[in-house]
Amino acid sequence: MAAPRENVSLLFKLYCLTVMTLVAAAYTIALRYTRTTEKELYFSTTAVCITEVIKLFLSVGLLAKETGSLGRFKTSLSENVLGSPKELMKLSVPSLVYAVQNNMAFLALSNLDAAVYQVTYQLKIPCTALCTVLMLNRTLSKLQWISVFMLCGGVTLVQWKPAQATKVVVEQNPLLGFGAIAIAVLCSGFAGVYFEKVLKSSDTSLWVRNIQMYLSGIVVTLVGAYLSDGAEIKEKGFFYGYTYYVWFVIFLASVGGLYTSVVVKYTDNIMKGFSAAAAIVLSTIASVMLFGLQITLTFALGTLLVCVSIYLYGLPRQDTTSIQQGETASKERIIGV
Repeated sequence: MAAPRENVSLLFKLYCLTVMTLVAAAYTIALRYTRTTEKELYFSTTAVCITEVIKLFLSVGLLAKETGSLGRFKTSLSENVLGSPKELMKLSVPSLVYAVQNNMAFLALSNLDAAVYQVTYQLKIPCTALCTVLMLNRTLSKLQWISVFMLCGGVTLVQWKPAQATKVVVEQNPLLGFGAIAIAVLCSGFAGVYFEKVLKSSDTSLWVRNIQMYLSGIVVTLVGAYLSDGAEIKEKGFFYGYTYYVWFVIFLASVGGLYTSVVVKYTDNIMKGFSAAAAIVLSTIASVMLFGLQITLTFALGTLLVCVSIYLYGLPRQDTTSIQQGETASKERIIGV
């Protein structure tokens, strides 16, 4: 699944981005199916926890394959996981931040109109770009910044669903909602770029880093499951409502999570955002055929913006710090005249 960083080719990066996009699209479709057709709805909080467990086991298996021998595998685990509480604490940061993000997103959705939430939450895309510039000391060209904001608008239009009139009056606090969405957006950008910085700041194996993060992720999601659905879980059971389709969704989420870490390792969080946007478009198109979803003008326009933004961001950047040979010769001829 991964290759040595110094030998990573453009083809490998495209392969990782393509697989991540397809898996994310398949996950979205399967998730929509289970949440709309299953008679007994399962607890999404326990599913998230199980996903972390499966990602942990998959990462352990991939680390064993990478090390090549049982002895080196045990040494790697003891040195980097069991014997490195500092590293475990370092990788627990994104898990905790993601937990805060999810709770803030839920709070925001409860206190904002769906349309307002949909638009403001997409600010996580430019926020991720800003965190990349500030935390990783990178630069983006003007065209790349334009493509990032274009992607933000495109995703908003693709997911746009006009609010339906309802007689039920829901008490909302817009100020609280906007505060929560601001925290969620900042958490999303920070956590992703923080994880990227940790991955790329040392030669530690990607699978070791995943193991370190998923260990803390299991604890965080397990606590979250019992805080959110504790009473019902005790009454109905941890695996209530689980079917083969649900397990398939969990498996797709696990594989998608692993490929996300590969994409972050060998490309960056901004490219991950573009890949996620492409997955949204693909899953929506598939939903037209599978669930009878209607294509709207806003979806078509959003899809166009997403495609154009991906193209613009991928354009090679012109080197403006040096003068090309042709330009030098031309200037010399002008001076000679």
